[in-house]
Amino acid sequence: MSVLSATLQDHRQDGPTARQSARGGSVAASRGHAAKAADLLRRADTVATIAAAHAAAVDSESRFPHESINALRAERMLGAAVPRELGGEGASVSDVADVCYTLGQCCASTAMIYAMHQAATACIVRHGRSSEWHQNLLRRMCSEQLLLASSTTEGNSGGDVRNSSAPIECGDTGISLERQATVISYGAAADGIVTTARRSPNAASGDQALVVFLKQDYTLDRLVGWNAFGMRGTCSEGFKLIASGVREQILPVSYGEIHVQTMVPISHLAWSGAWSGIAASAVDRARAFIRKAAHRPGAALPPGASHLTRASASLRTLRSLIAVGLQRFESAATDPVALEAVDFQTAMNLLKVNASELAVSIVMSAMQACGLSGYRNDSEFSIGRHLRDILSSPVMISNDRILANIASASLLSGVPRSLRD
Repeated sequence: MSVLSATLQDHRQDGPTARQSARGGSVAASRGHAAKAADLLRRADTVATIAAAHAAAVDSESRFPHESINALRAERMLGAAVPRELGGEGASVSDVADVCYTLGQCCASTAMIYAMHQAATACIVRHGRSSEWHQNLLRRMCSEQLLLASSTTEGNSGGDVRNSSAPIECGDTGISLERQATVISYGAAADGIVTTARRSPNAASGDQALVVFLKQDYTLDRLVGWNAFGMRGTCSEGFKLIASGVREQILPVSYGEIHVQTMVPISHLAWSGAWSGIAASAVDRARAFIRKAAHRPGAALPPGASHLTRASASLRTLRSLIAVGLQRFESAATDPVALEAVDFQTAMNLLKVNASELAVSIVMSAMQACGLSGYRNDSEFSIGRHLRDILSSPVMISNDRILANIASASLLSGVPRSLRD
């Protein structure tokens, strides 16, 4: 069981869910899920070993991590969150976040690709239940281990994912879409793309649909390359997406509903799992550095030891923050009203802001603990790649944009009157 799993379990044991699970058959169900989660993490460890072996090359060459994604396919992990009746394993969002945490400790790009794929998958699982086309797609995703990318940013709108310019065109033979996609992470390597679009040429920019196109349905003309500071293996290039298909490929509910119920919470929880994995790896290197320095004959703890203390304490805080977010989502997961509540949406958005900023702080503290050895790229204790990768987290859907969007909700929320509120 990973550290993030243990933290989540600790939180669950304090709440009513744990007390209820002590009754009758729920004990066996709980043990069954624990066994499945442990098996998923065992397979994630296998993938992580492969990812770690190629992470430096993925970063230096700014290339897609083919080796680790192929390992995810070999371990049958791309369809893990698809319901069992459709060929998946029914993995929970906590399971997914924990896999992201494990992968993040070895290759940040692999962890983020897995997180984005699972967020796209979750949208289809939750909102495509009434669609035979999407149910068949989920079966194919499990049997063929298809990798899905998502396209939610467009043209001049940047990170404003709740507005689209390009419309879905409906004709006698099906649908078509031409979209200037500012970013489609790993778009060239994906087996399909889940994209937002205006519902029709006459629709307002905020009247969006979510549609799935498979590789044979579209062409990608590259507009912008990806020579980035970190997260280089996500290959988040910009493309002109030209796609066609059938009406059934459009998810049967509005993207507004999908966005608040699924895309935001799943993305932020899975991303946070990946970021906490990067932070955990940096802390592990800092701890190894301090131990090696302290074990030299006659040596005392080096000056950087205080930064390790700060990094370790902050990592515990980050893990707890994510564990509470996971518990909150799983408590509301079957209640659309609860998922769309202002308090819940605010909490999920603030999770992204707080987790990203805290993860950056942890990695910086780890680098300070290692001193020059952490700053060097040719040191066994180098934190350089960790720092470059984690600095993507505050700008990936800008924290400033998120805070501005929830400012009105903050004005409506009162200050709690006690610690129990």
